[in-house]
Amino acid sequence: GFWRMVEVFDDCRIPAVLAINGSAIARYGAIVDAARQRGWEFIGHGFTQKNLQKVADERDDIRRTRAAIRAATGRNPRGWLGPGLTETWETPDLLAEEGYDYVCDWVLDDQPVLLNTRTRPIVNLPYTQEINDVAMMLIQHHKASEYYDRAVDQFDQLYRDGAGSARVLALVVHPYIMGAPHRLKYFRNALAHIGGQSGVLFWTGEQILEWYLAGRDAG
Repeated sequence: GFWRMVEVFDDCRIPAVLAINGSAIARYGAIVDAARQRGWEFIGHGFTQKNLQKVADERDDIRRTRAAIRAATGRNPRGWLGPGLTETWETPDLLAEEGYDYVCDWVLDDQPVLLNTRTRPIVNLPYTQEINDVAMMLIQHHKASEYYDRAVDQFDQLYRDGAGSARVLALVVHPYIMGAPHRLKYFRNALAHIGGQSGVLFWTGEQILEWYLAGRDAG
């Protein structure tokens, strides 16, 4: 399903954010190369797909993930999405201490928010369980068309909300789910609807972060 999704992103000229396990980088070289060639952003997603509460050494897991991404891309990741959105009480502190600038685990707003840690603040960027193919297809067992319906409805409301202050719509997809042949067109059509409205930007997490930080500095 990955290669079908690549075609959609290419056709729509949209950069993606690749949340990837550090251990997957060595195993899926062709995927890593394709993402790197397109300038996609790589963010940490744990070294393996394991609940962080069950990882023996969380700091080491975060460091190993960072090192794997740096080896593949030439730069450290700035963002982090915990496997299954899992965290411990220390996760935001450890991420800040290990050089990450944003996290996506806190599904609490449609705009970036600043989280205080024991050393320096870290930004939480909007993520979603609502426009998330795992929740919709694998847990709630909806038809494939539900992704389009919900993404469009979510966008239309946020677009109205954003008339006075920008909003962030996250679209969460996994190649083995929305990249399946019978589902892909609904993802493509959702992107077409969103991209057809004026004032809409398709940004990576890093771009959203820089916009948010620039706004705070200017304020």
